[in-house]
Amino acid sequence: MKRIAIYPKDIMIITGKSERSAREILKKIKTHYGKDKHQIVTVDEFCNFMGIKHSEFEHKINI
Repeated sequence: MKRIAIYPKDIMIITGKSERSAREILKKIKTHYGKDKHQIVTVDEFCNFMGIKHSEFEHKINI
C-alpha cells in the first residue's frame, strides 16, 4: 500500500533543502489549498504545487 501523506523528510530528499525550509514549503502548500494545521498534505498536492510529475516523486522517494 502506498502512503498518501508527505513529510518534511520527503521534501528534504526531493529538494535538497533543510528541514526548516521543508516545513515552510508544507506551510505554503497548506495555505494554498486552504488546509488547517491538523490536516495532512498529500503527495498529489505536493507534486501539483511544486510542478513535478508523480512518477518522478515515486522514483526518488521509493514509496
